[in-house]
Amino acid sequence: MKNILIILCFITGLNTAFANDGWLNILNEGGNNKGIKCTEAIQNAIEKASKNGGGTIFFPSGEYLTGALKLKSNITIHLDSGALLKFSDNFDDYLPYVEMRYEGLVMKSFSPLFYAKDAENITIKGRGVIDGQGKAWWNEVYRIETAKGPIPLTKYQKMWDEQNQGIVYSDYYKRTIDKKFFRPSFFQAYGCKNILIEGVTFQNSPFWTINPEFCDNVTVTGITIFNPHSPNTDGINPSSCKNVHISNCHISVGDDCITIKSGRDEDGRKYGVPTENVTITNCTMLSGHGGVVIGSEMSGGIKKITISNCVFDGTDRGIRIKAARGRGGVVEDIRVDNIVMKNIKEEAIVLSLFYDKDTKVEPVTEKTPIFRNIHMSNITASNVNKAGQILGITEMPIQNITFSNINMDGKEGFTVNTATDVEFHDVKVNATIGSSFKISDSKNIILDNVGSSTPIKGVPVIKLDNVSNTMINNNFPFNATDIFIEANGKETKNIFLKNNVFSNVTTAVKKGAALDKKAISE
Repeated sequence: MKNILIILCFITGLNTAFANDGWLNILNEGGNNKGIKCTEAIQNAIEKASKNGGGTIFFPSGEYLTGALKLKSNITIHLDSGALLKFSDNFDDYLPYVEMRYEGLVMKSFSPLFYAKDAENITIKGRGVIDGQGKAWWNEVYRIETAKGPIPLTKYQKMWDEQNQGIVYSDYYKRTIDKKFFRPSFFQAYGCKNILIEGVTFQNSPFWTINPEFCDNVTVTGITIFNPHSPNTDGINPSSCKNVHISNCHISVGDDCITIKSGRDEDGRKYGVPTENVTITNCTMLSGHGGVVIGSEMSGGIKKITISNCVFDGTDRGIRIKAARGRGGVVEDIRVDNIVMKNIKEEAIVLSLFYDKDTKVEPVTEKTPIFRNIHMSNITASNVNKAGQILGITEMPIQNITFSNINMDGKEGFTVNTATDVEFHDVKVNATIGSSFKISDSKNIILDNVGSSTPIKGVPVIKLDNVSNTMINNNFPFNATDIFIEANGKETKNIFLKNNVFSNVTTAVKKGAALDKKAISE
């Protein structure tokens, strides 16, 4: 009997020490690991730890069910190996509405699954799995969007109307606003500092997965995100944040894997908070619309971004930077290095200011988006549909772009339209259809040691149309090439060919009928 008492005292002492160390085992706080909803117990544990200055809410192995959780300063959620934390698929469990940001627009709507506002030192870590059970949310959006006529508003849509009187949004966003139903992000910290998300697996998110907004010092490392066959379930979306570090993540989702944003249109410009100082490294991306994407919500600006040592395999696009007239904002000082891509369904690289296709030339104002100072190097890509596309707008060409040490095998090559100060150095594009480099309505171009290992008979490797101030130099096609350069267009001028060896080329320069006789200097 004495020994039993000693053992019990020892265990009690351990539990006390555990609690005194700031660790709260949720099973000792009224929770259960049998899959029975215990939102109140978990939230009470968070509040209890918060009152004591902070602590760790520990989930041993087992299955847990909860509704929305509000995180506080100095709180860690720690999921042990074998722990599965499921979020309820009952929409009532995400009430009351809170201030949040949805696709770059600040509004009141459902609470994110994990939600924090104006807090600091927030951590979610461990080796467990967190399941958003997003299917109910996906189905509700599908029901609303596919209705063939007017349908009665749900109580949630009526609540949204009541709590968002006077909200300002662009005409482009009207179709989304008319739904009045906005799925919550899996994790949204709003105006917070010092966030760490490490090790855990997130799956089946209702909407965007990791979505810090207006935050400072965010680290996401070693996590897995798996949202298969689901709409708009982006992986990691920092928006209007600074000092963000994303590393060692494995992502396969129903939309973009990692997207950097800063607000939408007038609402984004009103806050005017850029996303800046972001590093993304050592990540793998599989299913997704894009590997790493910037925009299209970039109205507050995006700057000082590095992307390195990543693999994209099976995404629709690799690196994608997108915006449109009306967004405003500046995307600048971007570095992409050491990337491997394979099985890319669309463009391996795309920089486009035509995310909204049907737009007309406008005067340059605060609504005019700007892309500049973007540099990509050491990229290998195979089985891509198109190597790359740069597409600027007449009133604001894309500016100061360089591509260095790039090798791509794909169906189509690079297309550059309405850009200035674009350089290709040591770039090989092996296209099966069309030219490797098609450049039009652009100026200040350098094509230095570029070419194709699989030139096509009757198709120029480089095609220029209305291009000025261009240097084509240091090119030596190793393989028999029918046409290396074709130039046309009344605006084509000041094309200089220097230090090229065309001994394997049948026609070095094919001149179009509209080309000025003095346009090319050989």
